[in-house]
Amino acid sequence: MNKKKLHVKTGDTVKVIAGDERGKTGRITSVLTDKNKVVVEGLNLVTKHTKPSAKNPQGGISKVEAPIHASNVALVDAKTGERVKTAKRKNSEGKTERYSKKTGEVI
Repeated sequence: MNKKKLHVKTGDTVKVIAGDERGKTGRITSVLTDKNKVVVEGLNLVTKHTKPSAKNPQGGISKVEAPIHASNVALVDAKTGERVKTAKRKNSEGKTERYSKKTGEVI
């Protein structure tokens, strides 16, 4: 059972680089590794129609965040606000960490 890895993880700030939401930034709320998709907070909203049920007797229409393919988002550096490419290395304690290829700072 090989676990798929993506270049982003939950809690990262990303910028959408393709699609209808291009140019917007947001925080990742969940990662769907089996589908290579991510859900970004406040972006790619779709309307969802819900039928009345015991839990929700009113029913109605609501806006829900839909997943975006992981290749359409790029990681953003929190300090500069620019897109950043990352790599992994081991720190002095032997744990792996992500760092910016350009600046060398840990992300």
